[in-house]
Order: sequence, then structure tokens, then C-alpha cells
Amino acid sequence: MTTGKINVSVENIFPLIKKFLYSDHEIFLRELVSNGTDATLKLKHLISIGEAKVEYGNPVIEIKVDKEGKKIHIIDQGLGMTADEVEKYINQVAFSGAEEFLDKYKDSAKDSGIIGHFGLGFYSAFMVAEKVEIITKSYKDEPAAHWTCDGSPEFTLEPADKTSRGTEIILHIAEDSLEFLEDSKISGLLNKYNKFMPVPIKFGTRTETLPKPEDAPEDYVNETVEIDNIINNPNPAWTKQPTELSDEDYKNFYRELYPMQFEEPLFNIHLNVDYPFNLTGILYFPKLGSDMQIQKDKIQLYQNQVYVTDNVEGIVPEFLTMLKGVIDSPDIPLNVSRSGLQADGAVKKISNYITRKVADKLKALFNENRADFEQKWNDIKIVLEYGMLSEDKFYEKAGAFVLYPTVDDTYFTLEELKEKLKENQTDKDGKLIVLYAGNKDAQHSYIETAKEKGYEVLLLDSPIISHLIQKIESDNSDLTFVRVDSDHIDNLIKKEENTISKLSDEEKETLKTSLETYIPKAYSVQLEAMDSQAAPFIITQPEFMRRMKEMSQSGGGGMFGMGNMPEMYNLIVNTNSDLASSILNTEDKTHQEHLVKQALDLAKLSQNLLKGEALTAFVKRSFEMIK
Repeated sequence: MTTGKINVSVENIFPLIKKFLYSDHEIFLRELVSNGTDATLKLKHLISIGEAKVEYGNPVIEIKVDKEGKKIHIIDQGLGMTADEVEKYINQVAFSGAEEFLDKYKDSAKDSGIIGHFGLGFYSAFMVAEKVEIITKSYKDEPAAHWTCDGSPEFTLEPADKTSRGTEIILHIAEDSLEFLEDSKISGLLNKYNKFMPVPIKFGTRTETLPKPEDAPEDYVNETVEIDNIINNPNPAWTKQPTELSDEDYKNFYRELYPMQFEEPLFNIHLNVDYPFNLTGILYFPKLGSDMQIQKDKIQLYQNQVYVTDNVEGIVPEFLTMLKGVIDSPDIPLNVSRSGLQADGAVKKISNYITRKVADKLKALFNENRADFEQKWNDIKIVLEYGMLSEDKFYEKAGAFVLYPTVDDTYFTLEELKEKLKENQTDKDGKLIVLYAGNKDAQHSYIETAKEKGYEVLLLDSPIISHLIQKIESDNSDLTFVRVDSDHIDNLIKKEENTISKLSDEEKETLKTSLETYIPKAYSVQLEAMDSQAAPFIITQPEFMRRMKEMSQSGGGGMFGMGNMPEMYNLIVNTNSDLASSILNTEDKTHQEHLVKQALDLAKLSQNLLKGEALTAFVKRSFEMIK
């Protein structure tokens, strides 16, 4: 037996490891199982190239919990180590690596900026163990070795009587970490971190009843057998080629990833690239609707099938963090801060690749089955609209598949829309006017008025639409979006002809003065000569002010405090209506006030603006009129 001192300058590195390296002590299991997996796969490689003359067999990694003895065993059937290799890889490499790592990261290690630290995993055992043993036998024909360390720099190394190839790590669990001796805790961690590891992981056994033989007698009792409980899927869908997978395979994998998710995904995108970086994965579009408060952190990041995190910000473009699925890449640096990650050149390439791949898939889906794509539009539009705003590369490609639905459920791309509208919805200055509604019910009367003129009205109702149409307008100077309730229809699309007013300028001035006596200050009174059959009072919201306010409320907009401004409305009064003449000509001021307030309330009612006390008074007044 030899004893020695691990060559570290810090007198006792282990408390520092425990204190600084990880805020989550639970990842010790991930690290140790990952090391066992590496040892197993390396052996497989050495056998394949003829360097190791042994049988590979069907190796598993086994985890055993000894609650009474307060021990956890992690056993692999991989390469194993000789005594010299234990000295080299454990005493020298692992702990010098630990010290260097500590020195570099101890100030920021508790910060969530550090995602994970692969290859430095062995000493994470000391986060939960007061003593660690390694019993290992190499695939080479050399004696087994037994290494022990009690959490100080002192260690012992002696021969062992282990005869089977591989390594067993025994953790003597510390008093402050006894929770890890619960089976439920260990199975939960294995399920979280090692669910898709490439080597089978055994944790306990389960009983299975054998089927009854056909020739069994009446009193036959079914046999039961104990079989290994393998808790992982070593060959998950993302490790396969798309040609090997059916639609049902993709759906089954989605259920495997999200067992509590009962709604099917709309479609998936399989990522598979090996140059200039390695990345595989499957992204799923769930049903999203118009809710911007979707829970993110649903995409899981793996490195060589080992779970790392579900915070993929910086790796996946922000607009796609609303999706679900898996990304696996050995090329994502996991020991840098979040800001460093975003500045990393390889990560930027990965992010750009994912953006391009998603755009290409959406274009293909649109071209292959447009009717199906249209049917799904309302469930995916929020992601695509957000992508157009936040990613220039996505915006460039989006014209091929982003849709603009009408209130009658027909769908156009932007180019189709321009072609459809140019004849009827071009104003006297040659500008194309795209009319839209934000709410079919609330703006119903305005939509109907526009349709009577033969105009198309889009239904654009997502919470970021004001930002998006602003961007589209800036890139299309010949086009402007106008909400259908922002002015009288003849003002929204101004043609050459003007309707002549029945009232003289002097009469109009008198009428406006009378109206402003009774109309609240929130309404700007505008007199317009319209068809005598048009509504006498119309409430509109000025497009610019309303849009700026919406943009300010949903972030941005460029105008400080716009989101807190009171609502401003225009009251358009049709000077050719009989009501305008009645208001002008009545000499009874009480009756005049009554007419104005009743007409205003009716206009407010059509905009869903009449509420509370004002609505009660209106109903009461209306019943009085029909007595």
C-alpha cells in the first residue's frame, strides 16, 4: 500500500470545491455517470480499432444506494485504470484541474453564468461525500487498484482483488447530504440528467410476469422474474437520421420529453449538421396562440447526450426559445459566462444556423401544404412575428411564408396582398392602404363599412403587431397599415372626389361650438361631409397615437411614457346627416344636449367604450324615449 499527498498548493481544496464550484450539489451524479459513460465508449472505440483485445459485451452503468451504510456506488464496465493511471489521472490531472478551475472561477461560480464543467467532474464527488473510494481494474492485464481519500489532501493507493474490468466509485455520503440516499432522489436525478445517455444505466430491478404457456395446466401460476431496471433511452430520436423516423416516432419522442404535455406539437424541425460545428436536435412548435407570456426554458440543451440546462438563451435565437425540444452539441462552451457565450463566434454560428434551418423548414411546410399551414397560422404566428422583429436573417426569409389573414379567414403573403389590393385600395397619392382590425367583434361596424366599399380588412391581433407593421412600413415606402377604426372610411383611403357639405362654413362653426359644449375633452370633434346615409357620429382612434401607445406598452416605441397616456379619440360628425341639422337648428338647449349625449353614447357603444355608470344612464334614457 502507498500513501501520499495530493499535490495541491491549497491546504484543503475540498471544502472550497464544496463551497464554490456548484450551487447545485446534485450534479455530482451527472458528472460521475458521465465519466463512466466516457470510459465505456472509449473502450468501445479501442476495441473497434484493434487496440484493446477484449470482448465489449453489453456494458451498463449501475448505480446502487446503500442507505444503511450511507454509501452510493457508481459502477461501470469501461476501460478501468491501472495503479499508475489512478496516480496520474486522479491525483495529478483531476486535482490540479480542480485547483486551476477554482482559481479561475471561484468568484463567479455561484453565478448562473457558469452552465457546467465537463471533464472536471470527478472531484464533484466531494460535494456530497466525506470519503471517496475508487476500485478499478484496467482492460490491460494488470492488477486492480484501490484508491481512498477522506476529503483531505491525503490519499492511500493499494492493490485490490477486483477481477472484472471497469471502475467502481464508492461515495461515503456526508451528514449534510443524506437526502441523496433516497431512491426517489437518485431516480429523479438520473431521469433529469442521464435520461438519454448513450450507455444503458441500471438502477435497481423490477419484477416482470412471464406470459402463460399455451399448454399450461389449469392451476398454472405465472412465473415472475427480476429484470434490470434500465432508466434511460440510449438511442433518442435526435441521434438518428430524419429518414429513419416517421411522424409517429417524432410524436412519441415529444411525449418522452414532456410526459405531462397532453397536446400534440404542430410540427417539428430536425437539426443535423457536422460542419463547421457539430449540432443535432429536434425542435417542436407547440400551440402558442397570441400569448406573449409563454413559459420559456422548454428547450433542453445536451452535450453528447448528457443534459446540461434548459436555459438556452444565447445559443438559440430568442424568438425560438418559445419552442420545445432538444439541442445537442459538443461545440458549445459550457464554462463561460452568459455574456461570454453570446459573444462566442461558434455559438453565433450555431444560432444563425438554427434560424436559417427553421426558416427553410417553414418555407417547405408552406409550399408543401399551404392549406394545413394556414390552419396552423394562429398557433404559430407569435413566434414568427417576434422572429421578424428580432432577427434580420429571419426577416429576410419570412416574406416567403409569413401570412396576413383577413377578417373572412383568407390568407395572403405580403406580395399577394399588394397585388390583391393595388387596384381598389390605392389612395390619390398612389400609396397602398392596408386596412386592418385588431378585434373582429369590437370593430365590427367599421369592418362592415369598409367591406361595403369593397375593401379587404386584415385581422392582425397579436400583442406586437404595432411594432411589426412599423417595420414593414419602413421597408415598403409605397404601403401603409391603417386600423379600420382610426378614421372615417373615406379618410382612410382618400380618393379624388369630395362629398359636398350641406352646411355652410358659418353653420359648421356654430355646430362645432355647440357640440364642444357637451362633448368631453378626451374627444377631438371633427366635422366631415359624408354620405347622408352614413352614421351621424363615428368615434375613431388616431392611428399614430394609438400605435405609439401600444408599442410603448409592449416594449419600445421610442416615445417615453406613451404607454401611460390617456386614450385620445376623434369624434367625426357627419355634417350631411339629419342629426347634425337637428342639433344645429334646435333652440332648446336641454333638447340639444340630450341629442348630443345620446348620439355620443351610441357611437361609444359601437366602440365598446360605454361602461359603468354611463352605460346605466344610457339604458335608462333610452327606455324613457320609447315609453
